[in-house]
Amino acid sequence: MLINYITIIIGLVAAICTTIAFFPQLILVSRTKQTRDLSLPTFILLTTGIFLWLIYGILLGSLPIILANSITLIGCLYILIMKVKYG
Repeated sequence: MLINYITIIIGLVAAICTTIAFFPQLILVSRTKQTRDLSLPTFILLTTGIFLWLIYGILLGSLPIILANSITLIGCLYILIMKVKYG
């Protein structure tokens, strides 16, 4: 039982770290509308991967995977839309 709680805590801390790490890029794009230096293929691949992680988390019923990837997917989609709109 303790191992389950420790596993969930580690997953939540990892999810928080990786999601927060994405926010500076999101804020910068939101403020400046500058996406010229961002790679479109990279963000397409990243967004696809995050979507698949979200599906994986849903199938497993893993709260840390679901939360982290839901939030990050929204941010990635926003940046991807901005990249297509502003180049």
